[in-house]
Amino acid sequence: MAKTEVKAFLDSNVIISGVISDRAAPRVILELLCHDLPFIRAATGQYNIEEIERTIAKKLPEMGTVLHDFMSRLIIEIIPLPSRKSLAKYRGVIADEDLPVLVSALQYGADYLVTGDKRHFRGLAGKKDIPLKVCSPSEFVEIIATVVRELG
Repeated sequence: MAKTEVKAFLDSNVIISGVISDRAAPRVILELLCHDLPFIRAATGQYNIEEIERTIAKKLPEMGTVLHDFMSRLIIEIIPLPSRKSLAKYRGVIADEDLPVLVSALQYGADYLVTGDKRHFRGLAGKKDIPLKVCSPSEFVEIIATVVRELG
């Protein structure tokens, strides 16, 4: 039997995409996380929250209300900014600007790092000391669907 609870870490682009589009996998994920479902736990990082707020304010100010609405309803943990020391351990594995995302996901103990930019995390392939899987929002929705089916 598969694991019956999954822990996901959402990259900024997943939350932004979920706010913008009401018909894609990121929105499905956000909608699921507005309920206290026993089979899914989620987090994002303070680093991601700051990036989301900056992006929405600069590029999509009309979506600020939608963002605020989702953030007030999401059942999601916010992981504090990682220390410079914790970032240094993974320097060179992926681009420096993505290190806070990776380290926050690891600190959370995520099973999945859900991102719309999987290519940014290609350097993780084959790293046995990094115990999470990078997946797209669509892949993650399918993972959740599988868990739900197994719970029957």
